[in-house]
Amino acid sequence: MKDGLSKKAYEPIPEGEEFEPFIPASESPLEFTLKSVVAGIFFGILFGAANAYLGLRSGLTISTSIPVAVMTVAAFKALQAMGSKSNILEANMSQTIGSASSSVASGVIFTLPALFLWGLDPTLVQMTMLAMFGGLLGVLFMIPLRRFLIQKEHGHLPYPEGTACAEVLVASQSGGGRAKNVFIGLGLGMLLKTLTSWIRVIRADVHFDVPFLKKGQVGFDISAALFGVGYILGPRIAAIMVGGGLLSWLVIIPVIAYWGEGRLIPLYPETSMLIPDMSPGLIWTRYIRYIGAGAVAAGGIITLIKNIPTMIESFRIGAQQLKARLENSGVQIPRTAQDLPLSVVGIGAAIIVAAMAIVPHVFGNLDSFAVRLVGAILVAIFAFFFVTVSSRIVGLVGVTSNPTSGMTIASLLGTSSIFLFLGWTDDIGKVAALTIGCVVAIAASIAGDTSQDLKTGFLLGATPRRQQIGELVGVLTSATFVCLAVILLGKTYG
Repeated sequence: MKDGLSKKAYEPIPEGEEFEPFIPASESPLEFTLKSVVAGIFFGILFGAANAYLGLRSGLTISTSIPVAVMTVAAFKALQAMGSKSNILEANMSQTIGSASSSVASGVIFTLPALFLWGLDPTLVQMTMLAMFGGLLGVLFMIPLRRFLIQKEHGHLPYPEGTACAEVLVASQSGGGRAKNVFIGLGLGMLLKTLTSWIRVIRADVHFDVPFLKKGQVGFDISAALFGVGYILGPRIAAIMVGGGLLSWLVIIPVIAYWGEGRLIPLYPETSMLIPDMSPGLIWTRYIRYIGAGAVAAGGIITLIKNIPTMIESFRIGAQQLKARLENSGVQIPRTAQDLPLSVVGIGAAIIVAAMAIVPHVFGNLDSFAVRLVGAILVAIFAFFFVTVSSRIVGLVGVTSNPTSGMTIASLLGTSSIFLFLGWTDDIGKVAALTIGCVVAIAASIAGDTSQDLKTGFLLGATPRRQQIGELVGVLTSATFVCLAVILLGKTYG
């Protein structure tokens, strides 16, 4: 058994060379087994409901890949003591299925509660359909991107959670010092979390006002998770993130404060509060967030344009593989390079878009086929675009820092603008726009999780096709329970 991941797990692969994963492509251990699927579904339901509660109560969610991986390893070790053998790819499949629920929860809890605030009462069936449609589209649209983002960009896009999850699973198999280091890290992280969030001996967030700079402020959050992400990302990408924060808090916010000091009416998009009455945090919420959404959209457009040749190449290779299967030419595709066929991606996406257009009440209480059809088309366009953006961004900054809210705001602005042009400005149109944003948010969120899981599989030597099926299973089995948790919390806390 290998002692750990190859050194090339963190380095770009020279042209003409192939990365050798922990389990070589020549071996075919079990992956998609009853044990791994049941464990993944169980942990997915558990963590999905917990993440929904955590997000609604605190406004934060967590990436569950590593917690699910750790609990899966513990469960499989217990079963191994009773004579049930398992391998690292089974554990990886379990965390792939189980971690999908956290992304579904992230997309649901930050959009659909607005319906409750508007006094509406969405049904469990309606919410579940939105969650499933968004999750399935996110997984399907990410499949053609895997070859480029995960394989060709290896070493350039670190995918921090995916890499860390692979290290955890390898350490559990290798034992010795590697496992010891992982669990020391887990223990220190739990200790820091206890000191900052539970008994609160140490302040989790520290902020300082900057003298002579109007509403200028700097601060930092003490978070073990962010420390770990920063370590994996490396100094260059971490410095870019810090630079963006400093630009917002030391330049843009003070400029807005100075410029708005003498205004006697609110500055759009704010409609009620004057800038002098706002704290730096409120200025960030009311203005900087929208600037960030625009930056995310602009960066996404640039990324999409730059990646068009590679995406065309991915589609070309996928079409060649499909043709080879149809002709039964005998061309052998390595196990670690097998994706779900493009025919599955295309037909699956078409069925989902058609269902959104045909089934009544998906986008609210709509009887208008025209609104549903336009909504379904907008979902397909925005979802494909932001799945591409999300899949690349999480490779740089991780799932925890994935700007899903910015993508949701951008899709809401785009949808609302089109609805305004078409004259659909009543309450039904607003509900439709919000639910469209929900589907796009879930698609972008699950695409980020899928990317991290596929990175884990790439390093370990998993079969991408089986992982992609696992992601679809995770979405379908967790969506109902996530939405049920949201409804119950809405009724409990109002």
